[in-house]
Amino acid sequence: MGEGSKLQLADDVAVQDAPARAAVAADPALGAAAAQFATLAQKLHYLDEAASERVRQAYHYADQAHLGQLRNSGEPYITHPIAVASLCADWKLDAEALMAALLHDALEDCGVSKADLIERFGAPVADLVDGLTKLDKLQFNTREEGQAESFRKMLLAMARDVRVILIKLADRTHNMRTLGSAPRSKWHRIASETLEIYAPIAHRLGLNQTYRELQDLSFRHLHPWRYETLAKAVARSRGRRREAVQKVQAEVEAAFARQGMPVRLSSREKTLYGIYQRMQGRHLSFAQVVDLSGFRVVVPTITDCYTAIGVLHQLYKPVPGKFTDHIAIAKANGYQSLHTTLVGPASLNIEFQVRTEEMHIVAEAGVAAHWLYKAQHKGGAEAQKLGTRWLQSLLDIQNETHDATEFWEHVKVDLFPDAVYVFTPRGQIMALPSGTTVVDFAYAIHSDVGDHTVAARVNHEQVPLRTVLKTGDVVEIMTAPEAEPNPAWLGFVKSGRARSKIRLYLKTLAQKESVGLGEKLLAQALRAEGVQQLPTEQEHAALWEKLLRFTGHRTRDELLTDIGLGKRVARIVARRIVALLSEGGLRPDVLLLTRERYSAEDSLSQGGVLLDGSERATVHYARCCHPVPGDPVVGYLERGEGLVVHHAQCEVARELQRKDGERFLSVDWADEPTRNFEAAITVTVNNHKGVLARVATELASCEADIVHMDMDDATGTTADLRFTVAVRNLAHVESILRSLRRMNVVLKVERVFSVSA
Repeated sequence: MGEGSKLQLADDVAVQDAPARAAVAADPALGAAAAQFATLAQKLHYLDEAASERVRQAYHYADQAHLGQLRNSGEPYITHPIAVASLCADWKLDAEALMAALLHDALEDCGVSKADLIERFGAPVADLVDGLTKLDKLQFNTREEGQAESFRKMLLAMARDVRVILIKLADRTHNMRTLGSAPRSKWHRIASETLEIYAPIAHRLGLNQTYRELQDLSFRHLHPWRYETLAKAVARSRGRRREAVQKVQAEVEAAFARQGMPVRLSSREKTLYGIYQRMQGRHLSFAQVVDLSGFRVVVPTITDCYTAIGVLHQLYKPVPGKFTDHIAIAKANGYQSLHTTLVGPASLNIEFQVRTEEMHIVAEAGVAAHWLYKAQHKGGAEAQKLGTRWLQSLLDIQNETHDATEFWEHVKVDLFPDAVYVFTPRGQIMALPSGTTVVDFAYAIHSDVGDHTVAARVNHEQVPLRTVLKTGDVVEIMTAPEAEPNPAWLGFVKSGRARSKIRLYLKTLAQKESVGLGEKLLAQALRAEGVQQLPTEQEHAALWEKLLRFTGHRTRDELLTDIGLGKRVARIVARRIVALLSEGGLRPDVLLLTRERYSAEDSLSQGGVLLDGSERATVHYARCCHPVPGDPVVGYLERGEGLVVHHAQCEVARELQRKDGERFLSVDWADEPTRNFEAAITVTVNNHKGVLARVATELASCEADIVHMDMDDATGTTADLRFTVAVRNLAHVESILRSLRRMNVVLKVERVFSVSA
């Protein structure tokens, strides 16, 4: 775009026609808005004339849409979209992004429809604006739920098009710059949200300058008094340190000149929020924070970066343990630099960052570096890849998580800046969240690897799957085709990707098993009503259509799932099916009806379920009484949980049967259970040294694995040891009890199966 075009655009914006000139003359605020856009127009030199014209049209449209609207400061509302677009222009974003920035509040505040934007500016711009629009028109149960849904929409839109989050961050930056005009009652909520959500997103995407500004602006409005006090202390310190900083700059420039190295040296000061965090985290006074200043050294090549570190270390003594190489191992957001801390004049600790020009663009602008680099160098394919892996992971999590609050919880764990860097056996570097475990690593490789993980080696040694990884670890994952995710993994995994993948698998498993259980329960209930088998969808399509309309379900599987999860009582659905069959002329089998109804107890008339331990997600064995094969048991269809199996003597089950008897059904054990079950026993012993070890050894000799144990020292001379042990069946439990009773240190042994909830 030529200089003449820029001036023409600015003139066209400032004075469009005679009525516009009159309006500007009558209202200085309108003139100020037009002048702001004229300033924006001066930044658009990187766009061609056609693109600039489209930006101008978007401005006029937004100006008309916001006509008469004012900000808290009293300025015309259009000044805000102009400021947002100006920040985006600083990143050299394309015309579509600038148009979306100008229009970003039109859908929300002005009654403009997405169809209007598509017709006027095209689908890409309308999609960007839609991704930025809040969800005010939808109703949510709580403020948190609405906020979570809004962030989900924003994050998903940004995963598909990163320009959405860049515009959103520019929007939030300008809102924070002008927050002082808003009612003070809103400061805490908006500043907290910025500090907890937007600043971490900016950091995760490598927008360091935006990240630092958002942190400081949030600090300023969250803690105004602390901010002002710290600002004054830094200003006083700056005056005292100015001479030392100038001396360091002169000495460093001279050292590089002697080496004949061209460098660009600039000093920088730590942010107030960064200083405040250090004081809070380490319980320091301001006087104890010694590294307030730093320098950035920009050199031509990567080799020069390492040479520059050598020059600096010869000039000043380095602080041990303070050298970090983020060039060889880049941060997860693409950041690269060498960091070192040196002891300068007057014993000042001064941090140096050494990087190339390309690294500097990425360090300051992150994912926006693609457009900056493209504008300056007509290339930048590598910069475009920044953040891609994390952005794509948002789409993966969304595909597996349909609850907005749960989605946001998954995403938040990936926003924190700390990371560990580990290696695959082939030497590939992977960046993962701090506190990451072996299972997180497995899912980071691929979901199939995570789902089938059975064991792992770290640095060639076998380790538990919950092992927390450290930077530099070499991790090898062993898999097996028949292995499946363990629900217990949710207790220790850290990454949102791993958590969502595990939950998706468990939900899918529960749904499949619930359909099977629901079908079985409904078939048994139908037999009790005199119908031999469940009608098929192929032969009785009309019946199923009427039944689903009656129950409010969309599909047969959805209805069966609800029956399996206890949300629907099978007997009630069965009676409706019988009524529908009767309408078609099919009558119940009287002989079958009589046999089924009087072959079992009346209270257990829904039929029986055979248990062998393979039911997993749909059948739960009550922890209040720990039933095992051979025990008399009853089944309770708990709403939303499926079938819960209780010991027949369990007090909890008896109370449930009294209150909600129709949800009980008969259950029985299969001849050959497929796994071990848990049993609870209490062992009263003479309390002396080594008694616990002796009891544990005896349990091991009985082939009973200890799942859980605690001890109650009641009198000092005796103690109650409470064990939960894995057993095969009732005969195994009785054998364990007999073995324990023969021990001379044991006073009493009893099985616990009637614990109140």
